Amino acid sequence: MQGVEFWLLAGLAAMLVGAGKGGVPVVAMLSVPLMSLVMPPVMAAGLLLPIYVVSDIFGLYAYRGAWDRRVMAILVPATTLGVGLGWLTAHWVPGWVVTGIVGLIGAAFALNLLLRPQPEAQTAPARVAPGLFWGAVTGFTSFVSHAGAPPYQVYTMPLGLRKEVYAGTATILFAWVNAVKLVPYWALGQITLTNLKLSALLAVPAVLAVFAGVWLVRRLPEALFFKAVTWALLILSIKLLWDASRLA
Repeated sequence: MQGVEFWLLAGLAAMLVGAGKGGVPVVAMLSVPLMSLVMPPVMAAGLLLPIYVVSDIFGLYAYRGAWDRRVMAILVPATTLGVGLGWLTAHWVPGWVVTGIVGLIGAAFALNLLLRPQPEAQTAPARVAPGLFWGAVTGFTSFVSHAGAPPYQVYTMPLGLRKEVYAGTATILFAWVNAVKLVPYWALGQITLTNLKLSALLAVPAVLAVFAGVWLVRRLPEALFFKAVTWALLILSIKLLWDASRLA
């Protein structure tokens, strides 16, 4: 399992995780599918979670102060509930069902943004009820397949957050979600001592990629950044739908 191909793909996956924690939209979600080329998806998710957690530490530092407190106050309890639901239903809900639902939601939302240009971003506070719903979906899908970005984007993209605040809120929220996921992942046997040794090595390129991601986000024009987020969401959602159709 640890030949040249494994290390090349694992290093690339770790860098994608780090870049995602640096605020580059959606790229971290490509890590599990990439690692699934050389190991079972469940094992890949367990291997990558510690890398997510280590990258989160540096992402928290990079975006300290650049986050929306109201959005966090709504989404933290909601995502925690979603992680709990994912743990409780881990043996009941087929992974391809969750993958397909996430892909369908993300594709519909992205197409709506691309085909029907939205008016100027609103400045009204984030609403609680939609936040609780999408937050729970975010936590659930993040637990099942590290695929929490699409439902998170559905809720936060219409809020008109500045790009640094948008990226910082995502980084801090998913740092919380990943920390919460450690206990159930360990309990379900998806984190092992062998995985932790590999994760420690792969954390190095991931950390370097965090700061590369921050550098890129801070230099992208605002409109280009959110256009990239929308297209990334659409491409990834189509990929998720394809994955679900193959596994069904």
